[in-house]
Amino acid sequence: MTKLSVNVNKVALLRNSRDSGFPNLIEFVKMAVDSGADGVTVHPRPDQRHTTIRDVAAITEFLKTINASIEFNIEGNPFHNLISIVDQYPPTQCTFVPDSIDTLTSNEGWDLVKNGDLLHPIIQKLKGRGVRVSLFVDPNPKNIRLAAELGADRVELYTEPYSKAFGHGNPDHELDRYVKSGRIAKEVGLGLNAGHDLNKENLPLFLNAVQGIDEVSIGHAIIVDSLKKGFSNTISEYKTIVSKVYN
Repeated sequence: MTKLSVNVNKVALLRNSRDSGFPNLIEFVKMAVDSGADGVTVHPRPDQRHTTIRDVAAITEFLKTINASIEFNIEGNPFHNLISIVDQYPPTQCTFVPDSIDTLTSNEGWDLVKNGDLLHPIIQKLKGRGVRVSLFVDPNPKNIRLAAELGADRVELYTEPYSKAFGHGNPDHELDRYVKSGRIAKEVGLGLNAGHDLNKENLPLFLNAVQGIDEVSIGHAIIVDSLKKGFSNTISEYKTIVSKVYN
């Protein structure tokens, strides 16, 4: 069954627009968990424009207090501030994303031909601490095979190209790339995650076509939908989608 990890960056972004600590991020983490989320994702960037190391600490402590197997996924660029955070607060999963410091949002996967040798020792270090490592990649068979060779546990497929194609009414060509990439990931023994611009409209088709998705990470669309229907109701709707068994 596919798990849903809720990215709470946009809640933190809203909070940071004022100096009052409102909205309270942990309240929204709790609502996500209570509404059926299987995990929580944060991406604490160096400029701290949304989630910060203090948020990572607070979420880590909160998750220790609840009687549930909620996963914590910290994502970011391991060549920036990510590893120092993960060293202090080891999560269930760490997702390496090749963001530049001034990137507005994640916009490409790793070039593992270029960066693999640099990533390898960091992957091994985190795995040695019991942290699952996932690499954010485009639906590119060569990179997926290299991810396995580097010792990654999973890859997260960067889904914006699919989401754009779906919005334009012609998702089939892009979707086929993800189907093939997902098949290769499973063949080489990798777990399979997906994320970026997935929403209620395009998610069912994606999960039906790409077999074996272990986790989807969704934040932006959940917050937009929450403005219309409320946070808890929206989490429940997404959880219903990812919990269906597709043949």
